[in-house]
Amino acid sequence: MSDSINTKSAKAVGGTNSEDGALLRTLNCLLVPLARLCLAKGVTFATAEEVLKLAFVHEASAVEPGLPEHGKVSRISTATGINRREVKRLTKVEAPERTTKHSHASELLARWTTDQDYRSHNSVLTALNRLGPVPSFEALAQSITRDVHPRSLLDELIRLNLVTFDEKLDLVTLTLSSFVPRNDIQQMLDFLGDNVGDHLNAAVANVLNARKNHLEQAVFADELSSESVEALKPIVMGEWNALHERMVPFITSLIETDRLAGRKQDHRVRIGLYAFDDTTTESRASQKNQIARRFRKRASKEN
Repeated sequence: MSDSINTKSAKAVGGTNSEDGALLRTLNCLLVPLARLCLAKGVTFATAEEVLKLAFVHEASAVEPGLPEHGKVSRISTATGINRREVKRLTKVEAPERTTKHSHASELLARWTTDQDYRSHNSVLTALNRLGPVPSFEALAQSITRDVHPRSLLDELIRLNLVTFDEKLDLVTLTLSSFVPRNDIQQMLDFLGDNVGDHLNAAVANVLNARKNHLEQAVFADELSSESVEALKPIVMGEWNALHERMVPFITSLIETDRLAGRKQDHRVRIGLYAFDDTTTESRASQKNQIARRFRKRASKEN
């Protein structure tokens, strides 16, 4: 179904082989997962459409910030295809924004798993005394922030199931080596927006501006078995752990060097690695056909 819709849309704007057709096929790839997320979380099309219209209006406004107010609505309406009344309404709506700064909990976990003070024989110290000098949880927490009490940070990590705390031994034990708060849907959605948003920003910038390229590469393979995919996972995780352990202390030292040098610290960077596996198109089609045949068989028995 999605292929036929995509083909018809592409033909309507200039043929399936045109740049517009390629763009529509790309939009289909990007929007289908978002539609899946919206449907799973009960977000209606009308709500998603409102967010998309707001993004179009704010981006069109940002492209030409110096336009006089009386001509801005007409220019944005022409560029976006959204009627003037809607544009006028949406220009008064503030786009929802959130800070891209990581939480104290994620910073603490990153420091714990990469700082040499919290490693022994190149292995992470998975258990720390709650109080005391380095290496202790208290010292670790205070190296991240003095504005939040170490006990509050400990309670947050316990809530996220990232550490356990033995009150008798007064010992904090690491349970996960990466910050994936699976029992906190808000933080998971924040991660999705930050990580995928910056990945998409990099890819879009590469398409629109050939002079500044961001690293945005991937290895693709098909004709694999499920057993082979499972064999790949520890290799990928090992590469990520190695990258993470190198980058966190190096970036931390760069931030401190910039601060001491009095440089303007107005840039940010996100470095990531992703892996995704799924059945092939042919396999999914076969599975759907099998489900359809079982459904028809059941329906015929009931009749």
